[in-house]
Amino acid sequence: MPTDTRIPAAVTSAGSVRSSAGRPRRGARRWPNPLSALVLVLFLVFFVLPVVWLLLAATKTDDQLVHGNPLSFGSWHALADNWTALTSFQDNAIFQWLGNSAVYSFIALVITLCVAIPAGYALAMNHFRGRRTLLVATLVVMLMPNATLVVPLFLEVNAVHLIGSMWSIILPYSFYPFGVYLTYIYFSTSLPRDLIAAAELDGCSQFGVFRHIALPLAMPVVALVGFFSFVANWTNYFLPYVLLPESDQFPVQVGLGNLLNAVPQFNPTVGTAAVQRPELALATLLAITPVLLVFLFSQRFLVAGMLAGATKE
Repeated sequence: MPTDTRIPAAVTSAGSVRSSAGRPRRGARRWPNPLSALVLVLFLVFFVLPVVWLLLAATKTDDQLVHGNPLSFGSWHALADNWTALTSFQDNAIFQWLGNSAVYSFIALVITLCVAIPAGYALAMNHFRGRRTLLVATLVVMLMPNATLVVPLFLEVNAVHLIGSMWSIILPYSFYPFGVYLTYIYFSTSLPRDLIAAAELDGCSQFGVFRHIALPLAMPVVALVGFFSFVANWTNYFLPYVLLPESDQFPVQVGLGNLLNAVPQFNPTVGTAAVQRPELALATLLAITPVLLVFLFSQRFLVAGMLAGATKE
């Protein structure tokens, strides 16, 4: 005897009502969460507005900067005058400081990558006596503020007679325990062990495994370590301020301190070589531009590197 398996219309309509009530219809407009919107606005005000003000400050005269609208554009003529005054300060000292920062940061970056990546791989893939002690020491040094290391570093650099040379900055910059620990986490969690075992069975040496298998797979985390190392080197102020006695050896961060001391509003004892506040704002923009460019060109690798090690094999 045939049976009617059709669902009554009332049940069908009720089911469709429950389905439509359980989840929003496709194409329906969602209003943003007010709390999320408020947090985003606060972040916008806190982070973006100072940068906008800094960009606009370089286009103004000192009087416009103090008495004008903070978020108004000055003039291209004032920007050109500020550029001329800044580049004439101590015979183009700003470009020499930028060049010094580039030399210190990039040489230290190369040494960091050549040391930190193999060290992290060795700690992750080999078990030896003292390995745990090395990991704990790396983590402790990584968590220590940089200011606490300045005096010990000064004593060590002074003991080998490197005070005042570029190596007194490059060698401490190259010591980057965060890069070692980050690389160790990546290799210990994301590197396929079966792939390494297969390479070793084929007769590949430890260095060959690292060079031909581990290193190509680790390029995102290498880019991440390189970016963090470059930013830390470029923005370091206290160490070169202590170790470098001559102005022509300063990186740009210490040079900005010299410019700040030459602003009459901050140092009333300044002489004829005075620097106005819009010129200081322009110098600050020049100092942060390399970091911004490196970030823009490497952001794809940075995102991949931040996700590296998030899952286990």
